[in-house]
Amino acid sequence: MGTTISLDGLAARAAFEREALREIDALRSFALRLTRARADAEDLVSDTVVRALERWEQYRLGTNARAWLCTILYRLFVSRRRVAHRERLLDDEPRPELLEGISDEDPERRFYDSFLDESISRAIDELPEEYRVAVVLSDLQDMQYTEIARVLGIPEGTVKSRLFRGRRLLRRRLADYAEEMGYVRVTR
Repeated sequence: MGTTISLDGLAARAAFEREALREIDALRSFALRLTRARADAEDLVSDTVVRALERWEQYRLGTNARAWLCTILYRLFVSRRRVAHRERLLDDEPRPELLEGISDEDPERRFYDSFLDESISRAIDELPEEYRVAVVLSDLQDMQYTEIARVLGIPEGTVKSRLFRGRRLLRRRLADYAEEMGYVRVTR
C-alpha cells in the first residue's frame, strides 16, 4: 500500500524545507571547520541535506533547525572519519585519496574566514578537534550548551568543560594578537 501525504503533510514538508534552507550557510561553515577542505565540506553538506530530507518527519517544526541539521552533519562526519580510519588500518600502502593535500587556493574557505581575522581563524583551526567543534558551535554558530550537547551526543557538563578549555587555549594563543590589536593592555 503506497504512502499518501495529506495537504497538511505537504505544507509541513514545505515549512521544513524553508527552515532547513535558511541554515545552509551555517552548515557549510561548520562543515568547512570540521573537514578543512572545501570539496569534503560540500559533500558533507549535501549528504546532510539528503539525510534531513529523508527524515524530515522526525524534525519538529519551529524548533532549532540549525541544531538538528548540525547534529546530522556531525554524525555523518564522525562516521566518515571512522570508516577512513578503518580503511587506513587495513591498508599497508598509503592511499592517494586519503593523502591528497589541501590547496591553499580555496576561495570559499577564504570567504568564510574573512569574517574572522586570519590570526583568530588559524588559532581556532589549530585547536584539538574536540575543543574546536565545541567552540565553533558555540561561538560561531551561536548554539546553546544543550544544543551543542545534543549535536555532539555528550553531556552538557562536558560541553562546558570543552568550551572552557578550548577558549583558554585560544586565549593563550591569541594573547600577543590581542595586545597588538589593542583589545588588552599588558602591565609590566
